[in-house]
Amino acid sequence: MSPRRTTGNEQPWTPISDHGLVGDLRTCALVDTEGTVDWFCAPRFDSPSVFGSVLDPDVAGSWSLRPAEGTPTTQQYYFPDSAILVTRFLTEEGVAEVHDFMPLLASHDAQHRQRLVRRVVAVRGTARMAMRLAARPDYGRVEPTPDRRDNGVLIEDGELSLGLSASVDLEVDGADVVADVTLRTGEQALFVLEVLEPGDEMRGTDDEDVADLFDATAGFWRSWLSTSTYTGRWREMVERSAITLKLLTHEPTGAIVAAPTTSLPEHVGGSRNWDYRYVWMRDAAFSLYALLRLGFTDEAGAFVEWLSQRLGERGTDDEELGPLRVLYTIDGEVPTEEHELDHLAGYRDSRPVRVGNAAVAQLQLDIYGELIDSIYLYNKYGPGISHDAWSDLLVIVEWLMEHWDDDDAGMWEIRDDPKPHTTSRLMAWVAIERMIRVARQRGLPGDVPRWSQVRDEIYHRIQAESWNDEVGAYMQYEDSDVLDAGVLLMPMVKFLAPNDPRFVSTLAVIEDRLVSDSLVFRYDLDHATDGLDGEEGTFSLCSFWYVEALTRVGRLDEARLALEKMFTYANHLGLYAEQVGLTGEQLGNFPQAFTHLSLISAAINLDRALG
Repeated sequence: MSPRRTTGNEQPWTPISDHGLVGDLRTCALVDTEGTVDWFCAPRFDSPSVFGSVLDPDVAGSWSLRPAEGTPTTQQYYFPDSAILVTRFLTEEGVAEVHDFMPLLASHDAQHRQRLVRRVVAVRGTARMAMRLAARPDYGRVEPTPDRRDNGVLIEDGELSLGLSASVDLEVDGADVVADVTLRTGEQALFVLEVLEPGDEMRGTDDEDVADLFDATAGFWRSWLSTSTYTGRWREMVERSAITLKLLTHEPTGAIVAAPTTSLPEHVGGSRNWDYRYVWMRDAAFSLYALLRLGFTDEAGAFVEWLSQRLGERGTDDEELGPLRVLYTIDGEVPTEEHELDHLAGYRDSRPVRVGNAAVAQLQLDIYGELIDSIYLYNKYGPGISHDAWSDLLVIVEWLMEHWDDDDAGMWEIRDDPKPHTTSRLMAWVAIERMIRVARQRGLPGDVPRWSQVRDEIYHRIQAESWNDEVGAYMQYEDSDVLDAGVLLMPMVKFLAPNDPRFVSTLAVIEDRLVSDSLVFRYDLDHATDGLDGEEGTFSLCSFWYVEALTRVGRLDEARLALEKMFTYANHLGLYAEQVGLTGEQLGNFPQAFTHLSLISAAINLDRALG
């Protein structure tokens, strides 16, 4: 864990990696290693933040619970096989623990109450603890007036009602709520922040109730994890990734968000800051693959149901953008336009802070391949797709047959002129090829001869136009000399045999130009432009794709070493942001679903190859 540092204007900040994640399958919170909740949106992932100090310590609010004096040594870990986070403080007077969790009593609980529970326990000696809750709803644009009630303190902003109850006395200090407590060995203090529905009354807090919630939540996570089919070498890392993917699932709708945060920068001080609290078709499709591989068929089925609703929505058809969008809200709506929150400083002065994502207006053809490939896998390993879903897919593939060779923004969402991206052609090939497979396996209706003709046309187009003889590799887009780690997917999606001389050569060139000690850049910015200023780190999901590519070409010792190295770049809890910077720091939104699902895939396939 890194020490807390300051920016140039002396605002404190915590490294992105120094956070743990807790959640209730509706939203989540980031808790740093000093016991501060510095990101929490309520009641959903995509709601405005209540605590947002990770983006602005002075304005956006936080909830701290830590020793009243001194600079303690801290440790942080998860209660085994769960999403219950424990932050331990070692002081001169003793040892204290803060247990953070959001209660989950049962799957699809119609009586679910959204609560963020903080229990502080004196483990040894004396613990003098200070609590300060500074709620700043609507991304810090509201400074509420806390209202003392018999059972605690009510905090309202007109849109959101929060009730804070505790087992100790609470005091109102301006817009904040504070408490000071001294505990001795075995004693505890409880703080419960509840999101209140209209008409709800505040409830009090007692030791027995919180103990029951703790036990029930631990039991929920252990029961869920017990259904995993993974028993391989890297069980701890794979299971932590599985729990993280589950935490990023919105259970009421089945949607899977790309990350729970917005605007954590890809380059500190730069403008590559995006809102990831949406459902990316690409990320969610790969997540479906990972969940199926681990045996979590209920989550896969819930997402397929969400997806089927999107497939059937004819009203959003657009001839240029196609029948589907790149990303959706949790409810399956097309997001509103991207806008900036100018009142927030941004993480370490990384501006702008964005809400919304302009990528929704981009054409990214690869999403159709990832989508249809995930449905193919669900049809293969699950109960099978319905007549209505197949009918919707027929419409989608017909559009793709006419548009597969359009220029687009590619899987990396370049904000530059559209180009004929190789990965877009590749995944268009996957979409049509998987449609052919499903039609033949299930005897479903479809124009297989015509599909086969277009599939073959795409194949020859890639081989003729995306291959660069001089470089000896497949390029990012046609007639270019720009490398792209996305072509590592070719053997994974069965476009090429892993021992095909062209792929072996491509892998060697990628190793020479994009790989840095097992870490992989997504493309070569020395030879390309993506329409944005600034630098970026290596993409962790590409690093796991590299592990899988080494596995498939039979370089198993190198694959294992690369995987073990990647594990060292996780944070202290096994969590990954989107990127890894030059000095090993985590960059980008945190934690990122795409990275964790690619870890799962790489570990499973390497396990199988090692035998």
